[in-house]
Amino acid sequence: MPESDATYDVLCEVRKCLTQKEIADSLGVDTRTVKRWEAKECSPPPYATTALQRLLPFRKDEKKRRKTDFTFIDLFAGIGGIRLGFEAAGGRCIYTNEWNKYAAQTYLRNFGNDHPVEGDITEVDPESIPDHDVLLAGFPCQPFSIAGVSKKNSLGKSHGFACEAQGTLFFDTANIIRHKQPSAFLLENVKNLMSHDKGNTFKVIKKTLVEELGYTIFPLVIDAKGFVPQHRERIYIVGFKEKVPFSWDSFKKPDPASKRMKSILHPENGSETSDFDFMKGYITGKDGLVNDKYTLSDKLWAYLQGYAAKHKAKGNGFGFGLVRPEDTARTLSARYYKDGSEILVSRGEGNNPRRLTPRECARLMGYPDDYIIPVSDTQAYKQFGNSVAVPVIKEVARIMKPFILQLIKERKEEKLKTAA
Repeated sequence: MPESDATYDVLCEVRKCLTQKEIADSLGVDTRTVKRWEAKECSPPPYATTALQRLLPFRKDEKKRRKTDFTFIDLFAGIGGIRLGFEAAGGRCIYTNEWNKYAAQTYLRNFGNDHPVEGDITEVDPESIPDHDVLLAGFPCQPFSIAGVSKKNSLGKSHGFACEAQGTLFFDTANIIRHKQPSAFLLENVKNLMSHDKGNTFKVIKKTLVEELGYTIFPLVIDAKGFVPQHRERIYIVGFKEKVPFSWDSFKKPDPASKRMKSILHPENGSETSDFDFMKGYITGKDGLVNDKYTLSDKLWAYLQGYAAKHKAKGNGFGFGLVRPEDTARTLSARYYKDGSEILVSRGEGNNPRRLTPRECARLMGYPDDYIIPVSDTQAYKQFGNSVAVPVIKEVARIMKPFILQLIKERKEEKLKTAA
Protein backbone atom coordinates (compact mmCIF):
# COMPACT_ATOMS: atom_id res chain seq x y z
CA MET A 1 0.00 0.00 0.00
CA PRO A 2 1.42 3.42 -0.94
CA GLU A 3 2.30 5.53 2.09
CA SER A 4 -0.18 8.24 1.04
CA ASP A 5 -3.00 5.65 1.06
CA ALA A 6 -1.97 4.49 4.52
CA THR A 7 -2.06 8.09 5.76
CA TYR A 8 -5.52 8.57 4.23
CA ASP A 9 -6.77 5.41 5.97
CA VAL A 10 -5.56 6.72 9.34
CA LEU A 11 -7.32 10.03 8.61
CA CYS A 12 -10.57 8.16 7.97
CA GLU A 13 -10.25 6.36 11.31
CA VAL A 14 -9.63 9.63 13.14
CA ARG A 15 -12.66 11.23 11.44
CA LYS A 16 -14.91 8.64 13.08
CA CYS A 17 -14.08 10.29 16.39
CA LEU A 18 -13.15 13.91 15.65
CA THR A 19 -14.46 16.72 13.49
CA GLN A 20 -12.38 18.26 10.73
CA LYS A 21 -11.88 21.35 12.88
CA GLU A 22 -10.71 19.27 15.86
CA ILE A 23 -8.20 17.49 13.65
CA ALA A 24 -7.03 20.77 12.14
CA ASP A 25 -6.59 22.39 15.56
CA SER A 26 -4.68 19.39 16.88
CA LEU A 27 -2.31 19.24 13.89
CA GLY A 28 -1.80 22.98 13.54
CA VAL A 29 -3.33 23.23 10.05
CA ASP A 30 -6.46 24.97 8.82
CA THR A 31 -9.79 23.18 8.42
CA ARG A 32 -9.70 23.64 4.64
CA THR A 33 -6.53 21.55 4.45
CA VAL A 34 -8.18 18.66 6.29
CA LYS A 35 -11.24 18.93 4.02
CA ARG A 36 -9.00 18.70 0.96
CA TRP A 37 -7.24 15.65 2.38
CA GLU A 38 -10.54 13.92 3.07
CA ALA A 39 -11.91 14.79 -0.38
CA LYS A 40 -8.66 13.50 -1.90
CA GLU A 41 -8.09 16.83 -3.60
CA CYS A 42 -4.55 16.51 -2.30
CA SER A 43 -2.68 13.88 -0.33
CA PRO A 44 -1.65 14.30 3.29
CA PRO A 45 2.15 14.38 3.46
CA PRO A 46 3.50 10.92 4.34
CA TYR A 47 5.00 12.10 7.60
CA ALA A 48 1.50 13.11 8.75
CA THR A 49 0.72 9.48 9.57
CA THR A 50 2.29 9.50 13.03
CA ALA A 51 0.71 12.86 13.85
CA LEU A 52 -2.73 11.51 12.93
CA GLN A 53 -2.18 8.25 14.79
CA ARG A 54 -1.69 10.21 17.99
CA LEU A 55 -5.29 11.41 17.64
CA LEU A 56 -6.83 7.96 17.60
CA PRO A 57 -8.82 7.48 20.83
CA PHE A 58 -7.08 4.26 21.85
CA ARG A 59 -3.74 6.06 21.56
CA LYS A 60 -4.62 8.50 24.32
CA ASP A 61 -4.35 5.86 27.01
CA GLU A 62 -2.21 3.43 25.03
CA LYS A 63 0.64 3.55 27.54
CA LYS A 64 -1.75 2.63 30.35
CA ARG A 65 -3.33 -0.19 28.33
CA ARG A 66 -0.14 -1.51 26.79
CA LYS A 67 1.16 -4.72 28.34
CA THR A 68 4.22 -4.06 30.47
CA ASP A 69 6.88 -6.74 30.23
CA PHE A 70 9.34 -5.07 32.61
CA THR A 71 9.88 -1.81 34.45
CA PHE A 72 12.84 0.53 34.22
CA ILE A 73 14.21 3.78 35.58
CA ASP A 74 15.74 6.47 33.39
CA LEU A 75 18.78 8.22 34.93
CA PHE A 76 20.49 11.20 33.28
CA ALA A 77 17.52 10.89 30.97
CA GLY A 78 18.24 13.85 28.70
CA ILE A 79 15.31 14.07 26.32
CA GLY A 80 14.36 10.40 26.54
CA GLY A 81 16.19 8.63 23.73
CA ILE A 82 17.06 5.59 25.84
CA ARG A 83 13.50 5.49 27.17
CA LEU A 84 12.11 5.37 23.62
CA GLY A 85 14.23 2.33 22.84
CA PHE A 86 13.19 0.39 25.93
CA GLU A 87 9.52 1.32 25.64
CA ALA A 88 9.63 -0.17 22.15
CA ALA A 89 10.77 -3.43 23.76
CA GLY A 90 7.79 -3.49 26.14
CA GLY A 91 9.27 -1.65 29.10
CA ARG A 92 7.53 0.92 31.29
CA CYS A 93 9.37 3.84 32.83
CA ILE A 94 8.55 4.38 36.52
CA TYR A 95 11.20 6.91 37.54
CA THR A 96 13.13 9.66 35.74
CA ASN A 97 16.07 11.81 36.74
CA GLU A 98 17.37 14.77 34.70
CA TRP A 99 18.94 17.90 36.16
CA ASN A 100 18.82 20.17 33.07
CA LYS A 101 15.56 22.11 33.12
CA TYR A 102 15.40 22.51 29.34
CA ALA A 103 15.97 18.81 28.71
CA ALA A 104 13.33 18.02 31.34
CA GLN A 105 10.96 20.38 29.53
CA THR A 106 11.36 18.45 26.27
CA TYR A 107 11.10 15.14 28.11
CA LEU A 108 7.84 16.03 29.83
CA ARG A 109 6.27 17.39 26.65
CA ASN A 110 6.83 14.06 24.95
CA PHE A 111 6.24 11.55 27.74
CA GLY A 112 3.74 13.32 29.96
CA ASN A 113 3.86 13.71 33.71
CA ASP A 114 2.71 10.33 35.02
CA HIS A 115 5.69 10.67 37.36
CA PRO A 116 7.88 13.69 38.15
CA VAL A 117 11.33 14.29 36.70
CA GLU A 118 13.69 14.60 39.65
CA GLY A 119 16.72 16.88 39.51
CA ASP A 120 20.13 16.61 41.20
CA ILE A 121 20.88 12.90 41.49
CA THR A 122 23.50 13.54 44.18
CA GLU A 123 20.68 14.62 46.49
CA VAL A 124 18.42 11.64 45.77
CA ASP A 125 18.01 8.99 48.46
CA PRO A 126 18.31 5.65 46.60
CA GLU A 127 15.66 4.16 48.87
CA SER A 128 13.14 6.70 47.55
CA ILE A 129 13.51 5.27 44.04
CA PRO A 130 10.88 2.63 43.23
CA ASP A 131 11.95 -0.97 42.75
CA HIS A 132 12.58 -1.73 39.09
CA ASP A 133 13.76 -4.47 36.77
CA VAL A 134 16.19 -2.47 34.65
CA LEU A 135 18.31 0.60 35.34
CA LEU A 136 19.18 2.82 32.37
CA ALA A 137 21.83 5.52 32.63
CA GLY A 138 23.50 7.63 29.99
CA PHE A 139 25.69 9.25 32.63
CA PRO A 140 27.34 12.54 31.53
CA CYS A 141 29.99 11.94 28.94
CA GLN A 142 31.83 15.29 28.74
CA PRO A 143 34.49 14.36 31.35
CA PHE A 144 35.46 11.34 29.22
CA SER A 145 34.89 12.62 25.67
CA ILE A 146 37.88 13.38 23.47
CA ALA A 147 36.67 16.94 22.97
CA GLY A 148 35.91 17.38 26.67
CA VAL A 149 39.30 16.07 27.84
CA SER A 150 41.21 18.19 25.31
CA LYS A 151 39.40 21.33 26.39
CA LYS A 152 39.93 20.69 30.10
CA ASN A 153 43.60 19.85 29.56
CA SER A 154 44.10 23.19 27.82
CA LEU A 155 42.45 24.97 30.74
CA GLY A 156 44.39 23.02 33.34
CA LYS A 157 41.20 21.49 34.71
CA SER A 158 40.59 17.97 35.97
CA HIS A 159 38.56 15.50 33.98
CA GLY A 160 37.04 12.03 34.30
CA PHE A 161 36.65 10.83 37.88
CA ALA A 162 38.65 13.83 39.11
CA CYS A 163 35.93 16.13 37.79
CA GLU A 164 33.61 16.26 40.78
CA ALA A 165 30.87 18.01 38.83
CA GLN A 166 30.30 15.13 36.45
CA GLY A 167 32.76 12.23 36.58
CA THR A 168 31.75 11.08 40.04
CA LEU A 169 28.15 10.77 38.88
CA PHE A 170 29.04 7.22 37.86
CA PHE A 171 29.38 6.42 41.55
CA ASP A 172 25.93 7.88 42.24
CA THR A 173 24.65 5.47 39.59
CA ALA A 174 26.57 2.60 41.19
CA ASN A 175 25.13 3.51 44.58
CA ILE A 176 21.59 3.23 43.21
CA ILE A 177 22.45 -0.16 41.68
CA ARG A 178 23.84 -1.26 45.05
CA HIS A 179 20.65 -0.28 46.89
CA LYS A 180 18.03 -1.37 44.34
CA GLN A 181 19.69 -4.48 42.84
CA PRO A 182 17.97 -4.37 39.43
CA SER A 183 18.00 -7.53 37.33
CA ALA A 184 19.83 -5.69 34.57
CA PHE A 185 21.24 -2.35 33.55
CA LEU A 186 22.45 -0.48 30.50
CA LEU A 187 25.07 2.24 30.82
CA GLU A 188 25.92 4.41 27.81
CA ASN A 189 28.90 6.69 27.34
CA VAL A 190 31.44 7.94 24.82
CA LYS A 191 33.96 5.61 23.21
CA ASN A 192 36.81 7.46 24.95
CA LEU A 193 35.66 6.00 28.27
CA MET A 194 37.59 2.83 27.36
CA SER A 195 40.93 4.59 26.82
CA HIS A 196 40.63 7.50 29.26
CA ASP A 197 43.58 7.78 31.65
CA LYS A 198 45.32 4.89 29.85
CA GLY A 199 42.39 2.60 30.58
CA ASN A 200 42.39 3.18 34.33
CA THR A 201 38.99 4.88 34.34
CA PHE A 202 37.30 1.87 32.75
CA LYS A 203 39.17 -0.49 35.09
CA VAL A 204 37.63 1.33 38.05
CA ILE A 205 34.17 1.17 36.48
CA LYS A 206 34.53 -2.53 35.72
CA LYS A 207 35.83 -3.32 39.21
CA THR A 208 32.93 -1.41 40.78
CA LEU A 209 30.26 -3.15 38.70
CA VAL A 210 31.72 -6.66 38.79
CA GLU A 211 33.68 -7.08 42.01
CA GLU A 212 31.80 -4.71 44.30
CA LEU A 213 28.25 -4.99 42.95
CA GLY A 214 28.37 -8.55 41.65
CA TYR A 215 27.14 -8.02 38.10
CA THR A 216 28.31 -9.69 34.92
CA ILE A 217 28.99 -7.02 32.33
CA PHE A 218 29.21 -7.00 28.54
CA PRO A 219 30.78 -3.81 27.16
CA LEU A 220 30.83 -3.03 23.44
CA VAL A 221 31.63 0.00 21.32
CA ILE A 222 29.00 0.44 18.60
CA ASP A 223 29.03 2.88 15.69
CA ALA A 224 25.50 4.08 14.88
CA LYS A 225 26.37 4.31 11.18
CA GLY A 226 23.77 2.27 9.31
CA PHE A 227 21.14 2.81 11.99
CA VAL A 228 21.36 6.54 11.24
CA PRO A 229 23.43 8.42 8.63
CA GLN A 230 26.04 9.46 11.17
CA HIS A 231 29.32 8.21 12.58
CA ARG A 232 28.60 7.98 16.29
CA GLU A 233 30.68 5.60 18.35
CA ARG A 234 29.50 4.96 21.88
CA ILE A 235 30.23 2.33 24.50
CA TYR A 236 27.28 0.32 25.77
CA ILE A 237 27.76 -1.58 29.02
CA VAL A 238 25.10 -4.24 29.52
CA GLY A 239 24.97 -5.77 32.98
CA PHE A 240 23.02 -8.66 34.52
CA LYS A 241 22.70 -9.55 38.20
CA GLU A 242 22.87 -13.28 37.50
CA LYS A 243 24.85 -15.18 34.91
CA VAL A 244 22.94 -15.41 31.63
CA PRO A 245 24.03 -16.50 28.13
CA PHE A 246 23.85 -12.97 26.77
CA SER A 247 25.99 -12.32 23.70
CA TRP A 248 26.49 -9.37 21.38
CA ASP A 249 26.50 -11.89 18.52
CA SER A 250 22.72 -11.51 18.23
CA PHE A 251 23.03 -7.75 17.74
CA LYS A 252 21.80 -7.00 14.21
CA LYS A 253 23.83 -4.22 12.67
CA PRO A 254 22.50 -2.85 9.38
CA ASP A 255 24.58 -2.21 6.30
CA PRO A 256 26.60 0.97 7.03
CA ALA A 257 25.57 2.27 3.60
CA SER A 258 21.85 1.74 4.22
CA LYS A 259 21.29 5.22 5.67
CA ARG A 260 22.34 8.40 3.90
CA MET A 261 21.82 12.07 4.68
CA LYS A 262 19.03 12.30 2.12
CA SER A 263 16.87 10.24 4.48
CA ILE A 264 16.91 13.00 7.12
CA LEU A 265 17.24 16.22 5.10
CA HIS A 266 14.24 18.36 4.24
CA PRO A 267 13.62 17.48 0.56
CA GLU A 268 12.65 21.06 -0.41
CA ASN A 269 10.41 19.76 -3.19
CA GLY A 270 6.97 20.42 -1.76
CA SER A 271 6.54 16.99 -0.17
CA GLU A 272 7.05 18.62 3.24
CA THR A 273 5.25 21.78 4.23
CA SER A 274 5.22 24.08 7.21
CA ASP A 275 1.52 23.31 7.82
CA PHE A 276 2.41 21.07 10.72
CA ASP A 277 3.58 22.49 14.02
CA PHE A 278 6.59 20.20 14.09
CA MET A 279 7.85 21.77 10.83
CA LYS A 280 7.03 25.40 11.56
CA GLY A 281 10.03 27.68 11.63
CA TYR A 282 12.26 25.12 9.95
CA ILE A 283 10.86 25.24 6.41
CA THR A 284 8.82 27.83 4.55
CA GLY A 285 6.63 28.23 1.47
CA LYS A 286 4.77 25.71 -0.67
CA ASP A 287 8.01 23.99 -1.66
CA GLY A 288 9.09 23.54 1.94
CA LEU A 289 12.38 25.36 1.51
CA VAL A 290 14.66 25.44 4.54
CA ASN A 291 14.44 28.74 6.38
CA ASP A 292 17.22 31.16 5.37
CA LYS A 293 18.23 31.60 9.00
CA TYR A 294 20.01 28.24 8.84
CA THR A 295 22.28 29.36 5.97
CA LEU A 296 25.74 30.48 7.08
CA SER A 297 26.51 34.17 6.75
CA ASP A 298 29.27 35.24 4.35
CA LYS A 299 31.40 36.22 7.33
CA LEU A 300 31.07 32.88 9.15
CA TRP A 301 31.56 30.84 5.98
CA ALA A 302 34.71 32.80 5.09
CA TYR A 303 36.02 32.34 8.64
CA LEU A 304 35.46 28.57 8.63
CA GLN A 305 37.14 28.17 5.24
CA GLY A 306 40.11 30.27 6.34
CA TYR A 307 40.43 28.45 9.65
CA ALA A 308 40.33 25.06 7.93
CA ALA A 309 42.94 26.13 5.37
CA LYS A 310 45.27 27.39 8.10
CA HIS A 311 45.10 24.12 10.02
CA LYS A 312 45.48 22.04 6.86
CA ALA A 313 48.68 23.93 6.04
CA LYS A 314 50.00 23.03 9.49
CA GLY A 315 49.15 19.38 8.96
CA ASN A 316 46.29 19.39 11.45
CA GLY A 317 43.05 17.55 10.82
CA PHE A 318 40.61 20.34 11.61
CA GLY A 319 38.03 21.11 8.97
CA PHE A 320 34.33 21.68 8.58
CA GLY A 321 32.19 18.71 7.59
CA LEU A 322 30.42 19.46 4.31
CA VAL A 323 27.77 16.83 3.54
CA ARG A 324 25.64 16.01 0.52
CA PRO A 325 22.55 13.79 0.27
CA GLU A 326 24.56 10.61 -0.39
CA ASP A 327 26.99 11.18 2.48
CA THR A 328 27.22 10.05 6.08
CA ALA A 329 27.68 12.82 8.64
CA ARG A 330 30.28 13.26 11.32
CA THR A 331 29.23 12.97 14.96
CA LEU A 332 26.64 15.52 16.02
CA SER A 333 27.85 17.17 19.24
CA ALA A 334 26.33 19.43 21.87
CA ARG A 335 28.43 22.33 20.53
CA TYR A 336 26.59 22.26 17.19
CA TYR A 337 24.71 25.40 18.19
CA LYS A 338 27.93 27.45 18.02
CA ASP A 339 28.68 27.36 14.29
CA GLY A 340 27.47 23.98 13.02
CA SER A 341 30.87 23.35 11.47
CA GLU A 342 30.94 19.58 12.02
CA ILE A 343 27.90 19.02 9.80
CA LEU A 344 27.21 21.61 7.08
CA VAL A 345 24.73 20.84 4.31
CA SER A 346 26.04 21.69 0.85
CA ARG A 347 23.76 23.95 -1.18
CA GLY A 348 25.71 23.67 -4.40
CA GLU A 349 28.64 25.50 -5.94
CA GLY A 350 28.68 29.22 -5.20
CA ASN A 351 26.14 28.99 -2.36
CA ASN A 352 26.92 29.16 1.34
CA PRO A 353 26.15 25.88 3.13
CA ARG A 354 23.62 25.66 5.93
CA ARG A 355 23.28 24.10 9.34
CA LEU A 356 20.92 21.25 9.97
CA THR A 357 17.56 22.33 11.34
CA PRO A 358 16.64 20.98 14.79
CA ARG A 359 14.13 18.65 13.10
CA GLU A 360 16.90 17.25 10.91
CA CYS A 361 19.05 16.79 14.02
CA ALA A 362 16.19 14.85 15.59
CA ARG A 363 16.00 12.62 12.53
CA LEU A 364 19.79 12.21 12.52
CA MET A 365 19.47 10.72 16.01
CA GLY A 366 16.55 8.48 15.00
CA TYR A 367 13.73 10.39 16.70
CA PRO A 368 10.30 10.24 15.02
CA ASP A 369 8.91 13.30 13.27
CA ASP A 370 6.13 13.66 15.83
CA TYR A 371 8.68 14.13 18.61
CA ILE A 372 7.94 17.57 20.01
CA ILE A 373 10.76 20.14 20.14
CA PRO A 374 9.42 22.81 22.54
CA VAL A 375 12.71 24.64 23.14
CA SER A 376 14.86 27.18 21.30
CA ASP A 377 17.14 26.09 18.46
CA THR A 378 20.16 26.54 20.72
CA GLN A 379 18.75 24.22 23.38
CA ALA A 380 17.53 21.74 20.74
CA TYR A 381 21.01 21.48 19.21
CA LYS A 382 22.50 20.84 22.66
CA GLN A 383 19.85 18.25 23.48
CA PHE A 384 20.16 16.20 20.32
CA GLY A 385 23.96 16.51 20.38
CA ASN A 386 23.95 15.03 23.89
CA SER A 387 21.41 12.34 23.04
CA VAL A 388 21.62 8.75 21.84
CA ALA A 389 20.93 7.13 18.49
CA VAL A 390 17.46 5.76 19.24
CA PRO A 391 17.55 2.86 16.72
CA VAL A 392 20.74 1.55 18.35
CA ILE A 393 19.06 1.60 21.76
CA LYS A 394 16.05 -0.26 20.33
CA GLU A 395 18.30 -3.03 19.08
CA VAL A 396 20.19 -3.23 22.38
CA ALA A 397 16.87 -3.43 24.24
CA ARG A 398 15.68 -6.16 21.87
CA ILE A 399 18.60 -8.47 22.57
CA MET A 400 18.55 -7.75 26.31
CA LYS A 401 14.84 -8.43 26.73
CA PRO A 402 14.82 -12.28 26.80
CA PHE A 403 17.37 -12.29 29.61
CA ILE A 404 15.59 -9.53 31.50
CA LEU A 405 12.39 -11.60 31.41
CA GLN A 406 14.30 -14.73 32.41
CA LEU A 407 15.72 -13.04 35.51
CA ILE A 408 12.35 -11.53 36.43
CA LYS A 409 10.79 -15.00 36.26
CA GLU A 410 13.56 -16.52 38.37
CA ARG A 411 13.19 -13.80 41.01
CA LYS A 412 9.44 -14.38 41.21
CA GLU A 413 9.95 -18.12 41.59
CA GLU A 414 12.54 -17.54 44.31
CA LYS A 415 10.13 -15.28 46.22
CA LEU A 416 7.41 -17.94 46.01
CA LYS A 417 9.80 -20.55 47.40
CA THR A 418 10.81 -18.25 50.22
CA ALA A 419 7.18 -17.44 51.02
CA ALA A 420 6.31 -21.14 51.09
